[in-house]
Amino acid sequence: MPRILIADDNAPNADLFEAHLDGTGCETKVVFNGEDTLAAARSWKPAIILLDVMMPKLSGFEVCRRLRADPTTRDIAVLMVTALDQVTDVETAVEAGTDDFITKPINKTELLLRVKALLESRAQSNDLDRAIAYIGRVQQGL
Repeated sequence: MPRILIADDNAPNADLFEAHLDGTGCETKVVFNGEDTLAAARSWKPAIILLDVMMPKLSGFEVCRRLRADPTTRDIAVLMVTALDQVTDVETAVEAGTDDFITKPINKTELLLRVKALLESRAQSNDLDRAIAYIGRVQQGL
C-alpha cells in the first residue's frame, strides 16, 4: 500500500487532504512542521510527500532541498502545495527539487490525478531499476 505523508501546519488543510485521498488505497500520515517532515520521511518512507511551503521550523522549500540531498529520501516524490502563486515561487520549488507543484485551494480531481501520476512514475522508476539490476547480474554471469 503506497504511503503519502501530508506535511501542512494547518490541521483543517491536512484533514481535507486526508479526506480527498480516502478511498485511493493509500495510507496517510500527517505532520505539522518541516523538522517532523524530514524525520517522518526517513522513518516512515512514504512514496509521496504533499509538502506545504509555508511551515514552521523549516519551509517546504528547505525540506525539499534536504530530502534531495539525503540518499535515503532523495527518491521520495514531492508534490509542493501552497497558497503562493508567484512565478518565483514555482521557480524556487523546482530549484529545490519538487516533482510537481499545486496551488491552494486544492481541487480534489487535480490532486488525485497528480498523486496517481506520481505513483505511476515511481512504479515505473522502480521497474526500471529492477531491470537494470537484472541486466547487470546477467552480464556478470557471462
